[in-house]
Amino acid sequence: MTTVIGLSGSLRRDSFNTALLRAASGVMPAGVTLDIRTLHGVPLYDGDVEAAEGIPPAVTELKDAIARADGLVLATPEYNNGIPGVFKNGIDWLSRPPADIARVFKGKPVAVIGASPGGFGTILSQNAWQPVLRTLGTTPWWQGRLLVSHASQVFDAQGRLVDEAVGRQLAEFMQGFAQFIGAQRRAD
Repeated sequence: MTTVIGLSGSLRRDSFNTALLRAASGVMPAGVTLDIRTLHGVPLYDGDVEAAEGIPPAVTELKDAIARADGLVLATPEYNNGIPGVFKNGIDWLSRPPADIARVFKGKPVAVIGASPGGFGTILSQNAWQPVLRTLGTTPWWQGRLLVSHASQVFDAQGRLVDEAVGRQLAEFMQGFAQFIGAQRRAD
């Protein structure tokens, strides 16, 4: 069984990106599960807090889940043409202490998807993730791209994916990412 963590970069209850991950969980290939996570409970990074209290439990639990997983999907919103602060903050905590980066991220297959109410999907946010993922030593999958624009028309009021074309794209994307993970495992 292959396990992929789907991490939503939005805290909003009705997040389009969390909804995108829920839709992805329904189209995963046979033998692959998607474990959806959020950043709820992850505090703002503060080096003084880290020094005095250590890594917060919510961060430790998420780090361990990512370390155990075979792959990671980042579902990123785009705020002001870039990575949302809450998402970058979460990744910053996940990279603490620096000695733990290799355990959590080194060689980890990572894909980036995103949904936005705007017309360009999350292309700038997805591009902004590239140097971050490189710095963490991940193995990003850039062959596929999933940029969901006009998300308020793609999801209904209950957060269900209602656009069939996007549903097909999502299924193809997740199939491709699962194949990429399999190829990475065989290469190791």
